[in-house]
Amino acid sequence: MRVTRTPTGATRGSGTRGGIGESALRPDGTPKVTGEFAYASDLWHEDMLWGFTLRSPHAHARIGSVDVSAALAVPGVYAVMTHADLPAATRYGLEIEDTPVLAEGVVRYHGEPVALVAADHPETARRAAARIRVAYEPLPVVTDEATALSPDAPVLHPGRTDDHARHVPHPNIVHRQPVVRGDVAAARARADVVVSGTYEVGMQDQAFLGPESGLAVPAEDGGVDLYMATQWLHADLRQIAPVLGLPEEKIRMTLSGVGGAFGGREDLSMQAHACLLALRTGKPVKIVYNRFESFFGHVHRHPATLAYEHGATRDGRLLYVRARIVLDGGAYASSSPAVVGNAASLAVGPYTVDDVDVEALALYTNNPPCGAMRGFGAVQACFAYEAQMDKVAAELGLDPVEFRQRNAMTQGAVMPTGQIVDSPAPVAELLRRVKARPLPPERQWETAGGTPDVRALPGGLSNTTHGEGVVRGVGYAVGIKNVGYSEGFDDYSTARVRLHAVAGEPIATVHTAMAEVGQGGVTVHAQIARTELGVARVGLHPADTRVGSAGSTSASRQTYVTGGAVKAACEAVREQVLARGRARFGTHHPAWATAELLLEDGKVVTDGGEVLAALAEVLDDETVEAEVEWRHRPTEPFDVRTGQGFGHVQYSFAAHRAVVEVDTELGLVKVVELACAQDVGRAMNPLAVVGQIQGGSTQGLGLAVLEEIVVDPATARVRNPSFTDYLIPTILDTPAIPVDLLELADIHAPYGLRGAGEAPTLSSTPAVVAAVRHATGLALNRVPVRPEHLTGT
Repeated sequence: MRVTRTPTGATRGSGTRGGIGESALRPDGTPKVTGEFAYASDLWHEDMLWGFTLRSPHAHARIGSVDVSAALAVPGVYAVMTHADLPAATRYGLEIEDTPVLAEGVVRYHGEPVALVAADHPETARRAAARIRVAYEPLPVVTDEATALSPDAPVLHPGRTDDHARHVPHPNIVHRQPVVRGDVAAARARADVVVSGTYEVGMQDQAFLGPESGLAVPAEDGGVDLYMATQWLHADLRQIAPVLGLPEEKIRMTLSGVGGAFGGREDLSMQAHACLLALRTGKPVKIVYNRFESFFGHVHRHPATLAYEHGATRDGRLLYVRARIVLDGGAYASSSPAVVGNAASLAVGPYTVDDVDVEALALYTNNPPCGAMRGFGAVQACFAYEAQMDKVAAELGLDPVEFRQRNAMTQGAVMPTGQIVDSPAPVAELLRRVKARPLPPERQWETAGGTPDVRALPGGLSNTTHGEGVVRGVGYAVGIKNVGYSEGFDDYSTARVRLHAVAGEPIATVHTAMAEVGQGGVTVHAQIARTELGVARVGLHPADTRVGSAGSTSASRQTYVTGGAVKAACEAVREQVLARGRARFGTHHPAWATAELLLEDGKVVTDGGEVLAALAEVLDDETVEAEVEWRHRPTEPFDVRTGQGFGHVQYSFAAHRAVVEVDTELGLVKVVELACAQDVGRAMNPLAVVGQIQGGSTQGLGLAVLEEIVVDPATARVRNPSFTDYLIPTILDTPAIPVDLLELADIHAPYGLRGAGEAPTLSSTPAVVAAVRHATGLALNRVPVRPEHLTGT
């Protein structure tokens, strides 16, 4: 790893070890690798019951009747619930309340929850659920744009009253967002080269290893305590309370160990169901999905069809981009409106283009619901616009990297939405860095003894080739991703920080509702507290709803927003400490009144390093506490007709170079190297940032050549709901991923940092596919690329 540090705008850190800028160890790292970490699926309560969900075998059907009598007769069953048993609100949703708690009258996707069972053993609950008799009347399925928008298409959500419904031409369109700037027709008339293409992105699963799970415990006050894995405690609370018919203060939620998320835990899964069963039975109820259930229990990445047209001058300057992006939102809205906003506003990529005409929309279909996944609409767009950049460069006879650099945006550039990019945008430099890296040696499978090392070949240990028909390819891509919640959303976080002394040692405690899903937020929060308060020991209070919302662990926002809240709360505590010190010791030393004071290594010091007092001495036996609600600068909604507006608070950029070897006879791909250069603003924890970039790059690799939920186009049934048939990269598929960190501070962000978790997921996919195109000469306009796409069989 090569790290370039550019500290412009960065905040001075304290001298205390383990602060920001250091690769401090994760507090949960050792327990996780030793198997001692407690995940939500490990939760246990004395005398608890087990919940199970009966799901629809049909993608679209009318429910005639539901007979639960045989299930209730099973020994050990305590309760069976259907829609008729719900005590209050029957629908919920992140943005649009269109999702039934349990199916009412109709099911709209394969796997939709129909009934719940609580029993004294998980197998008893499953057997009882199998005895529930549901009379289904299958209905025609809506599976794509043609069937969704045809004149005789069934309206999947009749009588819509949500705000988005007023701006769409058909009720099966969840949301539509145009972005129009300049005059595309005039620009097209000036273009020397016009290149068009249509691209497809398959449905990707988040494939987190820890299944959906949680434990609901009824309380004496008539409320419920819920322990579960989620990405956003307070959004869950907001949706669950109306379903239970309880005030929010009677629902106490605590985060349990989360085994990955990547967007798939933003929506409710088992949370409301467990609480309903617990309140119905008066007993604790645990629900844990198996892998099959998990594929139906959360949203996925939107499949997309993207039609693009680029126009350029003969000397390689982009004149215009026209694009139409159609996202399959599935049966319910989830976060589709926000995904559409991202896809539309980022559709051109990190390039300066004056004339733009983009339309993005999401459809209601009978396919599985789609919503948040790492990259959130920008992944699909990046695959298409980067394929187009390669095609335009080839048409012009230009090097693909040089062509990108000629059109790369810089600070001060204007986005298609009219927003000025007011922080560093080192797009050309990131491309230069990945291209300048030495290429890995060729034919690495050759050994001195003459027997090839098949592990280095496409097909690996399956021993399908000894190098015959293997061709190398190299590809490049770069992407742009927004950071934080956008389009006028009130994006804030709350942090409570306490400082006290025990046995002469100052100890800080940080309390937020941030969901730690593996991103390392708990590590960074401790680093911030050490930096701002100068203490070595930092405790982390479990995340729960007893403190204000921290927002979602998504959109690469937690280090920025909750980190900003922790920083602000620490600063408030520090000011209280210094005020107390001035009151107690100010008469003894004039520096208390005249110098800039810092907290470092458990002491109050001047900016010149003079020690004025021990921090524990200033605190004495008292506790200092502050709670802060922190917001980034506001954004605004995009105009519904033109898409203009200051929609995003920050942008992040990453570039990749992929090196692949392709067995052209069998259609097998081996990714040899996937180098990444990314601007992270400030590397709060360099090792953790590199891990995020490598993980995001690997997910992008998976989308490029492996991962897709396959839905039968005739029935809308999922064909591969298991890790046997849904393939994700293993350690044998994951190449070397060298990372080059660039640190150009964003003066608007805490410490100058830039959200880093999503950007590498964008450009890794098109870089891998570009390398496969280079090796094979094939167009490859769809991901994932499958062997049959390479062999034509």
